Amino acid sequence: MAMQKSRGEKDDVEIKSAISSSVKDSSVSLLRVISILIIFVVGVVIGLVSSSHVDRYFTTGEFYSNTKASAVHIFDDGNCVISMINNNCEKEDCLSMKSFIRPKILTHGLSDEELFWRASLVPKKDEFPFYRVPKVAFMFLTRGPLPLLPLWERFFKGQDKMKYSIYVHALPGFQLNVTNSSVFCRRQIPSRHVEWGTVSLVDAEKRLLANALLDFSNERFVLLSESCIPVYNFSIVYKYLTGSMHSFVQSYDDPSRYGRGRYNRRMQPDVKLADWRKGSQWFELNRYFAAIIVADTKYYSIFKKHCRPSCYPDEHYLPTFFHKFYGAMNANRTVTYVDWAVTGPHPRTFSAVNVTEDFIQSIRNNATACSYNLKQTTNVCYLFARKFTPDALEPLLSLSSKVMQY
Repeated sequence: MAMQKSRGEKDDVEIKSAISSSVKDSSVSLLRVISILIIFVVGVVIGLVSSSHVDRYFTTGEFYSNTKASAVHIFDDGNCVISMINNNCEKEDCLSMKSFIRPKILTHGLSDEELFWRASLVPKKDEFPFYRVPKVAFMFLTRGPLPLLPLWERFFKGQDKMKYSIYVHALPGFQLNVTNSSVFCRRQIPSRHVEWGTVSLVDAEKRLLANALLDFSNERFVLLSESCIPVYNFSIVYKYLTGSMHSFVQSYDDPSRYGRGRYNRRMQPDVKLADWRKGSQWFELNRYFAAIIVADTKYYSIFKKHCRPSCYPDEHYLPTFFHKFYGAMNANRTVTYVDWAVTGPHPRTFSAVNVTEDFIQSIRNNATACSYNLKQTTNVCYLFARKFTPDALEPLLSLSSKVMQY
């Protein structure tokens, strides 16, 4: 009996031990389940929070790439810096008339092909569904800095910004260093490499025209260089250009080796020798012709293929194109004075010693009268002049108010 009792007690102990072990195992399992649930919930919460931050990061566009939607942080140190607007349709009406008729920024990721296509779109409806003041687009084709910029700042000072716009095409990588108060601030367009005497000059001209065409208020388009100056004040220039019935593209037949001698017979039959013309690179166009030039592929391709290397497309493409198709709508002259009296591939340059009151007046009141709007004859033939060296700035500034009246 004693042995049986001992065995019963032993069984009880074993049962109790088993029960205790089972309880402990259940507790551990429950703790594990609870821990896994807690980790899962924490993971979900972290995932949701992270997702919202990622969403906000991409939807607010706080990055810049070559894609269409872009924005960058701006560090304003008083100088002009490039800024990008958010392309966020939740916060801004991306189909608004305001953003369509006048882009807020000039920086974009469009290729030339995309840009030219976009710029060549022409509305068929004559009436404008918005208040429109015709603007003159001043398009600067430059390698880098604008040494005569203070003179241009004075030219634009106090003028109605609804009447003009500025575009600068410089070599890739160059950043125009101006203050935020400058009218040239943020007026650079995306550029490509340009080489003198090649079709890349025509590409740059078309790029300037195309970017300017995106602003539907731009009505006149004048090509300028870093060595150009205005010889009249803004009011006279604006009235002269917006009041003209014609565009200003110089086009003439040069029988010498510098004219007809550059013609390539492989251009036939589309461009014949009888069509071949030469003229100044420095043109002025109305909106109608600006769109036509940007849209042209056929004749541009002919010049790109056959007008090289001793043929200069920038001196022949537009003069030939206008003579062939639009001669009656062209004033057949340039509004930019250049002195070709010297021999060589480049015109005469004017330094500080050349800048006198008499010299500027001789450009302003040209001895040879020119036609304006067919019925009028005027001595105001040139609105701009080139090539002025950087050291000419100081004497030009001293004469601007008295002679040029700005």
